[in-house]
Amino acid sequence: MHVLFEEDGAFRTATMVIDNDSSLQVETASGKRSKIKSASVLLRYSEPPPAALLDQAEALAGGIEHDFLWECLGDDEFSFSDFANEYFGHVASAVEASALLLALHSAPIYFHRKGKGRFRKAPADILQAALAGLEKKRQQALNIERMIGELKAFSLPAEFSPLLSQLLYKPDRNRGETKALEAACSETGLSAAHLLARCGAIRSAHDYHLQRFLLDQFPRGTGFPACDPPRLPTALPRADVRAFSIDDATTTEIDDAFSLQTLPGLGWRIGIHIAAPSLGIAPESPLDGIARERLSTVYMPGAKITMLPDTAVDRFTLSSGRESPAISLYLTVSPDFEITAHESRLEVVPVVANLRHHDIEPLFNEQTIAAGLSDFAFGGELLTLWQLANACEGRRGKPSAMQGNHDYNFRIDGDLADAEACRVEISTRRRGSPLDKLVAELMIVANSTWGGLLASTGVAAIYRVQTGGKVRMSTVPQAHEGLGVKQYAWSSSPLRRYVDLLNQWQLVACLQGDTPPFAARSDALFAALRDFELTYTAYAEFQRSMERYWCLRWLRQQGLESIEATIIGRENLARLDHLPLVQRVPSAPELKPGQRLRLRIESIDYLTLELGCRYSETLVPAETAGTSADDPVLEVVD
Repeated sequence: MHVLFEEDGAFRTATMVIDNDSSLQVETASGKRSKIKSASVLLRYSEPPPAALLDQAEALAGGIEHDFLWECLGDDEFSFSDFANEYFGHVASAVEASALLLALHSAPIYFHRKGKGRFRKAPADILQAALAGLEKKRQQALNIERMIGELKAFSLPAEFSPLLSQLLYKPDRNRGETKALEAACSETGLSAAHLLARCGAIRSAHDYHLQRFLLDQFPRGTGFPACDPPRLPTALPRADVRAFSIDDATTTEIDDAFSLQTLPGLGWRIGIHIAAPSLGIAPESPLDGIARERLSTVYMPGAKITMLPDTAVDRFTLSSGRESPAISLYLTVSPDFEITAHESRLEVVPVVANLRHHDIEPLFNEQTIAAGLSDFAFGGELLTLWQLANACEGRRGKPSAMQGNHDYNFRIDGDLADAEACRVEISTRRRGSPLDKLVAELMIVANSTWGGLLASTGVAAIYRVQTGGKVRMSTVPQAHEGLGVKQYAWSSSPLRRYVDLLNQWQLVACLQGDTPPFAARSDALFAALRDFELTYTAYAEFQRSMERYWCLRWLRQQGLESIEATIIGRENLARLDHLPLVQRVPSAPELKPGQRLRLRIESIDYLTLELGCRYSETLVPAETAGTSADDPVLEVVD
């Protein structure tokens, strides 16, 4: 005697050895013996042999139509063996009964299981819904196969056009389009970005990186909502100074300016003037909401996304020929450049000039200072401010900028809407020039002085802290070891950094004797700190990635097949000449920092921003190599 039974969701056959009523000992065709419960037995039969039953039953079940079975059945629960007798018109054989069981079991949308070997046909409405679902899945499968075929032929399926951003950056794996894309990527060996680029779906690699960033950080777009421009403050006293700013050629958000007045017999009165949008933008106002959401201006080669609307920036930027509201820090400086006193004021500052680096640096640099400056506008003021900057740097015991490091300026010629047609020029400026030191040191004085004022009066603020080499934001005034100051509160860039605007609100309240808008340890203060750190980091990473893109474009544009580089770190971390481009070179022998080498450029991928380089030769012998002068700076003063 043989048995058909169900075990672990599968049908099995075996020969019965011992029948113990509640359990059976059986032997399978392979000779394995096991114990099963009698309740799991669906059918007892004498022939055919166990090894043949299911094969024969499956062949017979293939000809049984599920629709016909469903029509034959009533609404009551039934046993497969009883229905087999009725279906075949005689007492069903073991093969026939098993075939019907397999047919019922294989069509769960037609027949619902109600126990071992027992079923009930699905209600008509449920069946129709299930069949419609099956047909939908079948059509989806056909569509997926069609889309896979089109993608493999590098043709973009029509369904992809409205979903490109989602497919590239945030794919929904439940969608058929995503399944088709993943399958096509697997079969072609290409990434999603590379495959879609081959299909013409990506306008340019520049656009690919930009759109990823915008989707993450500006999902509603970069345009500003309708908002009334801020009102300029009235009744502020007018400063009796001639202020001037120092910026690069592309700066429009001019936050800071300087002035100098001679005090006969005493030295100088030096003014550090910071734009004061806090006097026209109120906390929790619509403009504050815009700035709070963006938190900083976003910079990238050839473009930027400002924190504030142009109308607000224009009201408060320190443009030449205008009188602008500002918070001024006046320093009384002795002839030996000691700061003997300081005073902060809210006032209107007349700005008489916006000096630009490219105009001033040829006239004001280490060489021209050593040789004696020629006669040019603001030359005397710049020299005095530079001498003060040197004295401040000496007192702090820390450099404001790492001598020898470079700043890289990108100039993009062309319309970024067609980035592939643009040309890029990359120029370098040695960091630590007299102009850099002058601006950096005076910003350190302003931010540390105002940070100290806020701390001493118990007014909450957000500080820039560096301890143990790690730079972070904090609501507690602590030392900035890298700058050598007791506290450092970013306050000098309120037009382009929200932390500076927040600190300026607090500073204005402190100077006017009002209640500051942010209380110490308030949720709003901590939230602003946390959000700023995360957002500022994301913006900086995006800027670095876009600079890397344009560096790769420059390499192709110049037609370079090889380039020289300098080892700057472990594991052969190298900096390429003339570019802010850092690359590991695993193919090179172990080299020391400072060693020079030549690399062969093998591949450039604008979508992944990967540069394939291979070591060609060492240019500087190991025994003459020293530490690179181009090591990165831990903290940039602003």
